[in-house]
Amino acid sequence: MQRLTREIEAPGSPALGIEGVIGVPQGAPVQLEIRLESVMEGVLVTGTAHASAEGECVRCLEPLELELDADFQEMFSYPDADDRGRAAEPADDAEDDEDRLFLEDGMFDLEPVLRDAVVLALPMQPVCQDDCPGLCSQCGVRLADDPDHHHDAVDIRWAALQGLAGTIQDGEKDEMSGAGDAGVDEKQEK
Repeated sequence: MQRLTREIEAPGSPALGIEGVIGVPQGAPVQLEIRLESVMEGVLVTGTAHASAEGECVRCLEPLELELDADFQEMFSYPDADDRGRAAEPADDAEDDEDRLFLEDGMFDLEPVLRDAVVLALPMQPVCQDDCPGLCSQCGVRLADDPDHHHDAVDIRWAALQGLAGTIQDGEKDEMSGAGDAGVDEKQEK
C-alpha cells in the first residue's frame, strides 16, 4: 500500500462540474489524497479530491463558491488479468468490459474517475443560503435585498369589474344607489 498527496490543475474540456450551473474552473487547484493498494487483479485506488467550485445560486443568480470534498474508489486491472479471468470463467458481458479500467505501462488515468466523483458530489441545485427567497417573478428584484417587496396584483377574474368601476361617473353612482334603495322599499311594502 502507498499513500500519495498531489495537487493538480482541474481539467478543462469537458468542464469538471455541471455545465452552466456549478463546477471547478479549468486550471483551479485540486488537492488529491490517494491510497494505492496492490490486489490480485490490479491496483485499488481510493482517495478524496478537495477543490473550490464556483457557480451561481439557482434562486437569485448570485455568484457562489463552495468547498468540495469528493470521495472516489476505483479498481485498475492489470491488462493480463482480463485473460486469466476469461480462462477461469465464462465470457463476461460486453458492458462489464467497457466499464473496466486498466493499468497501462504501470500508469492509470484518474481523470474520468475524478470527473465522475466531483460531478456526483456537486449539488444539482446550488443555493447561496438554504432560505434564499430568490427573485421576484414579475420584475426580477432580488427578494433578499428587499424583503417587503410586493406587487398589487388584481385577480384576473375581477379585472373586468375594475375597468367598469373606473368608467362610472359620480352621478351614475348616486342613481344606482337610489335605484337600489327603491327596490328595498318596494320589498318592505309587500
